Amino acid sequence: MDPVIIVGAGPVGLTLALALARQDVPSVVLDEGPGKDEPRPARTVVLREDTAALMERLTGVPLSEAGCRWAGWRSLRRKQVMREVTFDDVEPAPLHIAQHVLTGALREACAEERLVKVSVDSRLDTVEQEPSGVTAHTRGPKGTWWRGSYLVGCDGPRSTVRKLLDIRFPGRTAVERHAVAALRTELPWEDEALLHRMPPWRTSGPSAGEVTGRPLPDGAWRLDWLLPPGKELVTPELLVARVRETLAGWTGGPTPPYELLDTGVHTVHHRLARRWRVGRVFLAGDAAHLLGALGTQGLDEGLRDADNLAWKLALAWHHGPHEALLDSYQAERRAVVAARLRAADQALPLVRGGGGLRAVVPGSARGHDALLTDGHLGRGALGAPGAYATSPLAPRHLEAEVLVDTAPGAPVADVRVTAEDGSFVGLRDRLGRGALLVVLIAPGTGVWERKHWVGAGLMPRLAAAVTALPHPAELLVAESYPGAAAHTVLLVRPDGHLVTALNGVRPADLYAAAEATLGGPAKTEAEAGAGAR
Repeated sequence: MDPVIIVGAGPVGLTLALALARQDVPSVVLDEGPGKDEPRPARTVVLREDTAALMERLTGVPLSEAGCRWAGWRSLRRKQVMREVTFDDVEPAPLHIAQHVLTGALREACAEERLVKVSVDSRLDTVEQEPSGVTAHTRGPKGTWWRGSYLVGCDGPRSTVRKLLDIRFPGRTAVERHAVAALRTELPWEDEALLHRMPPWRTSGPSAGEVTGRPLPDGAWRLDWLLPPGKELVTPELLVARVRETLAGWTGGPTPPYELLDTGVHTVHHRLARRWRVGRVFLAGDAAHLLGALGTQGLDEGLRDADNLAWKLALAWHHGPHEALLDSYQAERRAVVAARLRAADQALPLVRGGGGLRAVVPGSARGHDALLTDGHLGRGALGAPGAYATSPLAPRHLEAEVLVDTAPGAPVADVRVTAEDGSFVGLRDRLGRGALLVVLIAPGTGVWERKHWVGAGLMPRLAAAVTALPHPAELLVAESYPGAAAHTVLLVRPDGHLVTALNGVRPADLYAAAEATLGGPAKTEAEAGAGAR
């Protein structure tokens, strides 16, 4: 079987390559660049806890040490503190890390992975496909033809793959613009991120705006200033003036010493590709969507694209075409990103409008700050991880289905589980291997060795039901799970989204749910040919 061709060697493409390799699927990554990333301290990303855990699983690197997990968050309006959040085990902090550091860790992991081949100086110019595979041609020192089983375009906003497939990419350009600076200094809020709206040292005019400060390791900070609408030129003099007045305003005196590390302008676009799949070719990351206003992080969503697609491609690669399963990638991921874009587009006029009735309505400012905080911290409609509640893979009419604190289709909580070898691990540690996870909630098992209860009670019947499933599955046991009663059985997808929770061991419902999760029985090559679009 031919490898999967991945176009683009950014974080999304490299993540997809590693995720496929963990499921024994080879890939070729076509990198149009030289295979190195220029350090840009002002180009950083914020990852939610589960996405950061995915990166650490794939790279084997403790990225929390290379980035910064904030101790807290505060929102200010003029001189008033509007909202404060302290991060802890109940509400874990996001991970703030320079993108070149993350990409470097992914590149090193790919270099050590025998199933991943990275071809540098390889710019795609042709894609051809037929029912049995994909052929791609790259320009470079030596023009090369590549043969693959599937091809995934992870090649950014100006995606060549998307253009070759003639897929429309509608949306809005320059929704917002931010001046950005990375610098090293001391601020009153050590390890705390903050959003300051209408700071008192900028009391009037459209540029009164807002400024965001996010700490990085080694005393560094990333500062973002919302620019007024229009095409104001961000000159070095303007940016230095913003830096000096902001630092002086925050410290309450003269501008403190600082070291300017990097600067830039971040322009936010909102775009969504009409199609994410054409036959054996897929789009992921910025090639499929652009979003980033109100603190939403486009890269985080791109990494979720890769995680969603990897196990589906791996199953089709190993076991034959599963058209419904492959179609579900677009159905699930496009719906989630579209919802995020709609929420941002609805919120922007409210929080950016200013003036008029909204400026004097009691509580409106606090509500706006809550919206912004949710976006920046990955919560609520503007920032929370998407759930696949309406997925075509969602099982229907399960008599034994019960509700737990995780909704069907949402990411599962990372509880401690007992693995089949008797070890205690986090539930997330078992993800990304291509297998379904079946989790029995059994209070008290954590204090006994597995050999004492593995053959007792519900376990033999559940083990037999798991063995009979239409796809490999791993049986795990947890002492508890949020909102789950004793003897609840959870079925979890390889990418960590809950399929269903069942009231006890129900082999028929468990089998039906597993089969639905796989998109139904596999098709033959001839049947799959009809699905190539």
